[in-house]
Parts: sequence; structure tokens; C-alpha cells
Amino acid sequence: MAISASMVKELREKTNAGMMDCKKALLEADGDMDTAFDLLRKRGLDIAAKKSSRATKEGVIGSYIHSNGKIGVLVEVSCETDFVAKNEEFKEFVKDLTLQVASAFPQYLSREEVPEKIIAKEKEIYSEQVKGKPENIIDKIVEGKLEKFYKQVCFVDQLFVKDDKKTINDLLKEKIAKLGENMAIKRFVRFQVGE
Repeated sequence: MAISASMVKELREKTNAGMMDCKKALLEADGDMDTAFDLLRKRGLDIAAKKSSRATKEGVIGSYIHSNGKIGVLVEVSCETDFVAKNEEFKEFVKDLTLQVASAFPQYLSREEVPEKIIAKEKEIYSEQVKGKPENIIDKIVEGKLEKFYKQVCFVDQLFVKDDKKTINDLLKEKIAKLGENMAIKRFVRFQVGE
């Protein structure tokens, strides 16, 4: 099937993928726009993994103040170029992250930041809760409970408040694939009156 320039342009606008990548995907999909879109998305996640080693020295700090003025959030998200930092989709992504912090109240950026002392205490509590169960399943239950703990307190492991089918880390990988640059959520802070 012949692939027209307008088809390539349309797919490029939907995905932000390179022209040649769009043309190749359309050829593989026999001109089917949806199939080509899915192919690029699948490849995009591979691209995201490859881009993760590249330096992120640009970016923005997003802010959110709740309408009652009692909750405030700052989130720093970095990217490779100021071109992406000024992109509307990138800015919308950062805004979504500020809303996530305001509503889901993460305590750590990632599980690597959770102090070993906290993890040990959680494991101790979970072990106490399952006392009396067969030895061979206690460790599995404790690990399962610890995984749920991470999903509550670690920002990148939390389910996205606007789409509970994906985590913040999944969302980050999607944006890396779509915008074509490495990105990183560097840090966040949440303020609440009275805390």
C-alpha cells in the first residue's frame, strides 16, 4: 500500500514520533492508522528505556494551590531540552503531577528513598499481623503487604488519580515515549495548613 505524506504527518502529530518511524509503522500496518499508532506506542516504551541514561538538565517546577488555600504543592520535573520544557503536553503532565501530590499525599518519591528503619518496622507489623499462618506463606504475605505500602507512600508507585489503570511511573514512561526525551521527576513538596 502507498503511504501518503499526509498519513505520515497525521501519525506524527498524534505521536510526536520521527517522520521515518511513522512511515515505517504505517508500512508495517498496511496503512492502518490505529495499528501504526499502537506499533509506535509499543516501540515508544522501548525508546523510553533507551533514553533513561540521557542527562536531564532542563525542566520546570510546577505548582498547585488548592482553592481553599490550605494545600500547596511544588513538583520539579526535568527533561533534556527547553523545547520540551515549553511544550504544552509537558506542562500538562507536570500539572497532573502536582494534583497527584495534592490528592494522594505521597511521602517519598520512590521506594529507594524509604528509610530502611521504616521498611523494617512495616515488615515487623505485617509479620505480627500474620502470626500463626504457615511459615512458607508468611514471607509472601509480608512482601505483598509491603508492596501495597509502597503504592500508598511512594509517588512513582502510586496509581494515577486521573487513570487508576496506570502508575505515575507508567505515565512518565508514556510521556518519555511520546515527547521523545528523557524526563525525571526530581522532587516534590506538599504543604498543608496545620501540619
